[in-house]
Amino acid sequence: MNPTDEQTTAADTFRAGDHLALQAGAGTGKTTTLALLAQATKRRGRYLAYNRAIAQDATTRFPRNVLCKTPHALAYAGVGHRYTRRLNAPRRPAWQAGQALGITKAVRVGEHQVTQKALANATLRTVTRFCHTADEAITTSHVPRLRGLEDPDLHAQFATHIVPFAHKAWADLQNVDDGAVRFDHDHYLKIWALARPHIDADFLLLDEAQDTNPVVEQIFLSQRDHAQLVMVGDSAQAIYHWRGAKDVMTGFDGTQLSLSQSFRFGPDLAAEANRWLHHADAPIRLTGTPAVPTELGPVAQPDAVLCRTNVGAMAQVMTLMAAEHRVALAGGGDSLQALALAARDLKEGRRTHHPELILFPCWGDLQDYAAYDPAGHDLQPLVNLVDTHGTDAILTAVAQLTPEPHAQVTVSTAHKAKGREWPRVLIADDFARPQDVTADEQATTTAAPEPIDDAEARLAYVAVTRTRQRLDLGGLSWIHNHSDGVPRC
Repeated sequence: MNPTDEQTTAADTFRAGDHLALQAGAGTGKTTTLALLAQATKRRGRYLAYNRAIAQDATTRFPRNVLCKTPHALAYAGVGHRYTRRLNAPRRPAWQAGQALGITKAVRVGEHQVTQKALANATLRTVTRFCHTADEAITTSHVPRLRGLEDPDLHAQFATHIVPFAHKAWADLQNVDDGAVRFDHDHYLKIWALARPHIDADFLLLDEAQDTNPVVEQIFLSQRDHAQLVMVGDSAQAIYHWRGAKDVMTGFDGTQLSLSQSFRFGPDLAAEANRWLHHADAPIRLTGTPAVPTELGPVAQPDAVLCRTNVGAMAQVMTLMAAEHRVALAGGGDSLQALALAARDLKEGRRTHHPELILFPCWGDLQDYAAYDPAGHDLQPLVNLVDTHGTDAILTAVAQLTPEPHAQVTVSTAHKAKGREWPRVLIADDFARPQDVTADEQATTTAAPEPIDDAEARLAYVAVTRTRQRLDLGGLSWIHNHSDGVPRC
């Protein structure tokens, strides 16, 4: 395939030695473009991939002068191999690690009794959150917020209990041979980052830059003095801010270019994608390929159903199974199984150790929290699902999931669908829609419709660009009736 004008410009900029940020829209051939860049030079390069599968695939597409690795693989070669004994150690429950760190009794925070197990879980999560940052030391900013302790004063009290134990846990993790805390891959990545590593390469290619953890950003940018830096991604697909990821592209000090010609879908779907790119305040707009006849309309037999939430995905799984479809769930059912088991514990009067629900003594308290506390409204779909179907039915459905290669339909959240594509896609009805103002209301009021949240617009953009042949907008079709939902090119 002949390169587009945009791809040619990117290759010319790379050959000139400029640092480069390449905004690559959905289906625009970003990996092909990066391979084109790499083939234009004999210099030594490193391609940094989001996960191992992407790195392995890239190895078959890049020339030999480019090594394709994940940041974790580089960190393992640098320092992680020293911790092999701890990485292979038997799993240890968090409460046992907590006891070894000195967490021996519950504490009172406001009206809540926080158990030893809850304290231990929060301590280990604090260390994990620290490992995803570029920070030098653990502080209260790394302590996770627990359901029921969202109030700033209560969280501050809770954090003062957690930080000293988190410091002990991080000190424990520096021991190469043995320790109380289970050692994992994020730990050696952070240890490597704190050592200010030097990556021996003439240029670095960072993929999926819009979802880069600050710790990886720090490693990447610190190579600037000796290596040419190229980052590629799509700022409009930055959908992991909630777990600490950061879009490092828009503020990058380098030449800013874009890829806007999508080879995945045709003009009609590109116009639909551009609606959401407008609301996401994205720096690009897409052009579809006329030779790809992508359609918009009802899909009776989708290859994939894309949902907003895990709970919404579970509801779709159960509906499809009731219709005797063979159903796969992208990413597997472990997280939903854990939620169902936690719900069963609460319904049977037992506390759960699930980090989202750990402070609730019983199911009734969770029902009240979801129904009446603004901070708990996102749990209402879980409550509705359990109250409607029961935990046993949910667990049975998870056990009956089919592997994707043998499934008739794959159910996925939009987050897990990122980077994937299917012929026919249906958007589920659990996507949130803003409150609009009707024509009659506009005649009698100066109120404007509720704006479309940019984070929700980015997630919708990811969802609608997963199809190649036909898209059923389903739960996102309200955009056509929203007063600010006109197409944007």
